[in-house]
Amino acid sequence: MSNEEPRRIAFIAVMSIAAALFGWLAVARRSGATLGFDLAVRAGVHGWASPAMTVIVRVLATVGSPLVVSVFFAIAMLAFHRVEWKRAAITLAEVMAGAVVCNVGLKRLIHCPRPEPFIGRDPSSYSFPSGHALYSLCFYGVLAGLLAAHTPERAARIAIWAAAAVLVAGIGLSRVYLGVHYPSDVIAGYLGAAFVISAVFAFSPGGS
Repeated sequence: MSNEEPRRIAFIAVMSIAAALFGWLAVARRSGATLGFDLAVRAGVHGWASPAMTVIVRVLATVGSPLVVSVFFAIAMLAFHRVEWKRAAITLAEVMAGAVVCNVGLKRLIHCPRPEPFIGRDPSSYSFPSGHALYSLCFYGVLAGLLAAHTPERAARIAIWAAAAVLVAGIGLSRVYLGVHYPSDVIAGYLGAAFVISAVFAFSPGGS
C-alpha cells in the first residue's frame, strides 16, 4: 500500500459520511422534521441581536458572499501563480468549481423555501443548503490548509487554522442571525463542503 492510500481512504470515508448525513438532513428538512430544532436555534440566536452585533454579522455575511469569495479566489489564484504553487492553485480551483456545481445543483434539486428574514431582504435563491456556509468552508478552509502546508512554524499553522475556523463558523452563524437561513441549511452547507473537499483530495491529481 502506498503512502497516499491511507490518506485517500480517509477522504473517501469522510466523503461518504458527509453524503449520508446530507441526504438524511435533506429528507428531514423537506419533511419538516427539523423545524422544531430550526425554530429553537433561530430564536436563540436572534436573542443576541444588537446594533453592534448586527454590524459585525453583516461584515461576516459579506465576507462569505459569493461575490467576495470570488474576488478573494481570483486574488489567491494570482498569488499562487506568482509564487509558483501550481498544485495549490489546481486544488483550490477544483474545490471551488465543485462547490458551485454542488450548491446550484442541490438548491434546485431540493428547493426548500427560505424563512422570513429578521434583518435585510429575503434572497431570491432556495434555502437548502446555505451557499455562504458551503462556499466559505470550501474556500477559506482549503486556503488555510494550503497556506498551512507551506508554513514551517507550528504556531503560525495553528493561527491560520484557528482564524479560518472562526471565520467559517461566523459566516454560518451570520445567516441564522440575519434570519435568511435555518440552522439546518447551514449544517447542510458545511456537509456539502466536506463532501466536495474530500472528493477532490481523494480522487483529483491536484488534491492528492
